[in-house]
Amino acid sequence: MDASRFVGTEPLAADSKIDVARLHAYLKANIEGCEGRLTVERFRGGQSNPTMLLSFDGQRRLVLRKKPDGKLLPSAHAVDREFRVISALRDSDVPVAGARLLCDDETIVGAMFYVMDFVEGRSFWAPSLPEQSPAERRAIYMEMNRVAAALHNTDYKARGLESFGKPGDYVARQVARWSKQYRASETETIEAMERLIEWLPDNIPPETRTSLIHGDFRIDNMLFHPSEPRVVALVDWELSTLGEPMADFAYHMLTWRLPNKPYRGLGDLDIAALGIPDERGYRDTYFKATGQEGVSDRHWYAYLAYSLFRVAGIRQGIMKRVVDGNAASAHAREAGALARPVAELGWQYAELAMKS
Repeated sequence: MDASRFVGTEPLAADSKIDVARLHAYLKANIEGCEGRLTVERFRGGQSNPTMLLSFDGQRRLVLRKKPDGKLLPSAHAVDREFRVISALRDSDVPVAGARLLCDDETIVGAMFYVMDFVEGRSFWAPSLPEQSPAERRAIYMEMNRVAAALHNTDYKARGLESFGKPGDYVARQVARWSKQYRASETETIEAMERLIEWLPDNIPPETRTSLIHGDFRIDNMLFHPSEPRVVALVDWELSTLGEPMADFAYHMLTWRLPNKPYRGLGDLDIAALGIPDERGYRDTYFKATGQEGVSDRHWYAYLAYSLFRVAGIRQGIMKRVVDGNAASAHAREAGALARPVAELGWQYAELAMKS
């Protein structure tokens, strides 16, 4: 896969609803230092919430993140929640971009949006990190592990996030939510999803603790320092909430289970030769840092099945937008088409859980 199409920026589409002059006037009135000619470019990549680079005379840069255009599923694309959580995490052990403002006036750019600081850093699209040395790969992975532990160890109450979600029964509520959203975006019958929807409610592992969770914790949602193996910003907080941290971490660790193609996984690669930690060692490091004990094979497979069920639901939502004409790119169609194979893989892990 050519990763270049997911990196950098590109001009706004000709049919963009963003009125640059109107946006510029709004920014000048609400954020200091936004004088000078404004250039708006869209970041390439798979963001479900369109993300724009705002440049002022080529000097100051900010980032705008908005809800997509068109009819949206209930509670989806919650940029206001993203703004709230990155505001709360400022100056914490979890690196985030500085939040500037939230705007719910849809006449400015066609939808609710927020603005945050631009963070200079490297984006890694491929988890195999083909351009890095084995030592660099290991350092990058251990840094991701550190950030995961820092996130799940965060005192969310002290950060003003006590009402950011409902403690308890997180996975059960997520299964119900994604089952409902899957039904709302269903474009075909996927037998594996039908099985998962029936199986998951009765096979959810017992909840051990509640923490702040990201919901989409993976390497391409992190910006790394330009030259150091250090995360400078964890981004794309759309799915963040309070919940069971093991579910968040199991989702992150799908990378070790998925094949390189078409999922960009590590499952069929020689990770020892690459310098990437093995699944067991990576898990144990996280457990130690968070003061948690390991999980049984049955519960681990159930978490993996649940994580893939969520991914399939997200992919199906993308396909619904394609079918409805709200997401016309080839990348969106490719992403949506993976709903079926992801669900089928999820059911395989459900079967492994039942055998454990």
